[in-house]
Amino acid sequence: MSKKIVIVSGGELEESFVLSELETLDSQFIIGVDKGMEFLYHHKILPSYIVGDFDSVEQKIGDYYRNETKVPIREFNPVKDASDTEIAIRLAMTLGAGEILILGATGGRIDHLWANVQSLAIPFKAGINAVIMDRQNKIRLIGGDTVIRREDAYGPYFSIFPLGQEIYSLSIEGAKYPLHDHQLTPYDSLCVSNQFEEEEVKITFGSGIVILMETRDKNIRQDMFSKKGYILLFYITVRMQGHFLIYKLEKSGGVYGNRNYRR
Repeated sequence: MSKKIVIVSGGELEESFVLSELETLDSQFIIGVDKGMEFLYHHKILPSYIVGDFDSVEQKIGDYYRNETKVPIREFNPVKDASDTEIAIRLAMTLGAGEILILGATGGRIDHLWANVQSLAIPFKAGINAVIMDRQNKIRLIGGDTVIRREDAYGPYFSIFPLGQEIYSLSIEGAKYPLHDHQLTPYDSLCVSNQFEEEEVKITFGSGIVILMETRDKNIRQDMFSKKGYILLFYITVRMQGHFLIYKLEKSGGVYGNRNYRR
């Protein structure tokens, strides 16, 4: 029976988002990838497998997994022909994954992000659904007629790009910016940031592989309250006897202050 495997890679791992995704798993089969294993370690989540070259992991964490757990570890030389995330994807396929969710594949270096996006082609060509996700983005590959429903969409925007070759006879129906029989080239930005016009968007094309990104804007308020160590500022304005008394509550080492401003 195929299973869903989650890969926790070494990119940006927003705490509240990643933990919420891991909590929704029916059965937690997790592969910790290099720096990603630090996140799992600090949140006391024991992975099913660990892969990587350990070049960005604290020694005490690597020693903990090697010496104090029975988690299978596949350690590689930093000088190798594949990224740690690609190695984890191939391992997930070997372990019988029917679905792969990759967290921590975005943020930081763009070359790593692009390598991770291209690595989605490996499970895609094997008929395995693989998705890269963070709080703002859901990235997957499609190879034919695809329908996106507004109620199921990850965000209000979607963008499509060809993976490796031109896409012929591309049509987009039900979108704010529809297309008909378009030839999409690898350097074409025409299909960036489209939106729903109807309840369903239908994407069709002749052949090839398309990168589909479903995206949403950053929620600044939510981001402020979810990031560990972020300074929280609350402003409470009280009008008193012709003055504005502004209390500034600042969580920054327990410092509290207030100021009086004349109207």
